[in-house]
Amino acid sequence: MRRKLLREIAAEGITNERILEAMFAVPRHFFFENAFLEKAYENTAFPIGEGQTISQPYTVAYQTQLLNPQKVDKILEIGTGSGYQACILAEMGARVITIERNRKLYEKAKKMIQLLGYHNLTLVFGDGYEGAPIYAPFDKILVTAAAKKIPDKLFDQLKTGGIMVIPVGNDTAQTMLKITKLSDTEYKEETGQLFKFVPMIKGKVE
Repeated sequence: MRRKLLREIAAEGITNERILEAMFAVPRHFFFENAFLEKAYENTAFPIGEGQTISQPYTVAYQTQLLNPQKVDKILEIGTGSGYQACILAEMGARVITIERNRKLYEKAKKMIQLLGYHNLTLVFGDGYEGAPIYAPFDKILVTAAAKKIPDKLFDQLKTGGIMVIPVGNDTAQTMLKITKLSDTEYKEETGQLFKFVPMIKGKVE
């Protein structure tokens, strides 16, 4: 089932073999309740509670391909959710700091990350709009929720020459943007496909 899913993703344009290898290595079914295990290797998003979803595997692969994680990278992820995307980045060898604003999802993801044993992955309970200044600057930033615009504090925490991948738009649809920071005030913007993400919300939920 896992190989079939990866063949589907590759056929849709995911050509980075390192991403496909990481997605084969990380057991997506671990992030599902037992009653829904048969859904784990379908190329669809799925609810994980608290109004959030585990992203469609193609979406995970697409964002990761734009980000192009390297083993030397320190990456900030906004929106841990289930923890699946963070584990893909960690499996690829990057140093990952991931932020979750919902306490229940944070605690659940923390247990999963400990179970899978990723020592290069740090989970933070916090407001994604604030980023993680204590760990900044970052080589790359991945946002897995829909923003109206590029958050200033996240841009500030990105290294010059660094890359941010973020879905930007309204509540109906968002364009995936690849932002390359040129200076403290300038960036290059590349536009990708349209997606629909849950909204990026300020603050924390205890």
